[in-house]
Amino acid sequence: MRKILTAFITLILICNIIIPVHAEEKDTWEDEMIYFIMTDRFHNGDTSNDYQVDLNDPRAYHGGDFQGIIEKLDYIQEMGFTAIWLTPIVKNEPKGYHGYWTEDFYEVEEHFGTLEEFKTLVQEAHERDIKIILDLVVNHTGYQHPWLTDPDKQDWFHEDQTILDWDNQENVENGRLAGLPDLAQENPETRKYLLDMAKWWIEETDIDGYRLDTVKHVPKDFWEQFATEVKSVKEDFFLIGEVWHSDPTYVADYAKTGIDSFVDYPFFNEATRIFSNADQRIGRYMHGIWERNQTLYENPYILGNFIDNHDNKRFTRLVLENNEDPATRLKLALAYMYTAPGIPIVYYGTEIAMDGGEDPDNRHLMEFQDHEIISYISTLGEMRQENPALTKGDFVMLVDQIGTSVFSRTYEDEQLLIAINNTVEDQEVVLTDEELPTISKLVAKLGEESISKNEEGYVLHLPKESAEIYVVEEVEQDETTTDYTIWYAITIAGVVALLGIWFVIRKRKA
Repeated sequence: MRKILTAFITLILICNIIIPVHAEEKDTWEDEMIYFIMTDRFHNGDTSNDYQVDLNDPRAYHGGDFQGIIEKLDYIQEMGFTAIWLTPIVKNEPKGYHGYWTEDFYEVEEHFGTLEEFKTLVQEAHERDIKIILDLVVNHTGYQHPWLTDPDKQDWFHEDQTILDWDNQENVENGRLAGLPDLAQENPETRKYLLDMAKWWIEETDIDGYRLDTVKHVPKDFWEQFATEVKSVKEDFFLIGEVWHSDPTYVADYAKTGIDSFVDYPFFNEATRIFSNADQRIGRYMHGIWERNQTLYENPYILGNFIDNHDNKRFTRLVLENNEDPATRLKLALAYMYTAPGIPIVYYGTEIAMDGGEDPDNRHLMEFQDHEIISYISTLGEMRQENPALTKGDFVMLVDQIGTSVFSRTYEDEQLLIAINNTVEDQEVVLTDEELPTISKLVAKLGEESISKNEEGYVLHLPKESAEIYVVEEVEQDETTTDYTIWYAITIAGVVALLGIWFVIRKRKA
């Protein structure tokens, strides 16, 4: 009996060797989808903290708070977002509704709620598997910060000088951005204060990351120490920096400091130009950004892709200026942003095609309403969650015509195709054996058409100004076809079992 048991154990081991089990992969930051909220302009959940709120003044507080975000967490989750980036929540001076005019680095802005309410927000988000990223400012304070009149803190600031030469790094780091008092991070006391403060917020609230404001205005050696210090508190803490510059080499150089990721301004510049207007070429420029990022970053998959933010005209306004339809153009831009490598970042209001010009016109109070873009974002988010190829896969350009492109994303045994027609006419694209040599069926995920191979190849019919995502599914040769790998494993296992039984019987006869 013991020998029979041994034979079956051997059988099981062989089966495990022949049919390996893929371990479930741990989610990493490239799997995330970020919803960007300006706290004051999102949702008013607690009117008791509405001090000096004036909805008619675009530069005053409008009432958004932590409770308002808590009440909309389900709304955010249903769109597929797995992380929320909040503008700074520290105490700001009057009119600092946006959070970038710090009055006290350790206090919570009273218009937003209390520290305990923020902790509740973090906890409620974590219960939904949503991460919280806080915007952090260490470059400057508000115009009237108490340190400015403190005799012991005069060397905590640089001299009052304007940034006149944006190509002069010393002037960029030591000059005053928009006249805001510029902190001297080279001062050991100032540096220690800022580092201790950054670690305190992590320890106190259990947040998951920082979006680092005005990175290029702070010395790189500070960021090196900053990255080390904050990750000593929470190892997987995420740092995504803002280096507002059009030169990708300049941006990428800050990755050497230990900052994990950056909001990708070169991506933003090209994506908004191409998708806000019809007939613009996609592949050469957008795929070119990806190819460049691969050479510049250790992990380009975690760069932050965006088409809207609080510092630029909203995408909808760019579309309207080109006399185009916002919903149509948004779908194209979002389809690309969600399927290209990188973390999609969606600014609140984009899901309802919110309009807005220059700051502060791009920061209107959110209006919650039904809109076709909401369901479109939900569909794209669901696809990213279900298809690892869209978050981890390679990115290959198969077709690049004027206004029309087809890209492939492949990861392990999964392949998806992204086809975008950025023209005002219907297009037909043929994928030959050179682009797609498999015998497969292309299953459309945004539409209903599935495509099989014919004598020409795969013929894609793309309506004007549309995007489609296809899952490449291998076609079974006939209904009786079975996975030969499994049959092979079963056959070997059966032979081993029979040999084991035969061996036991023979031994008994002997």
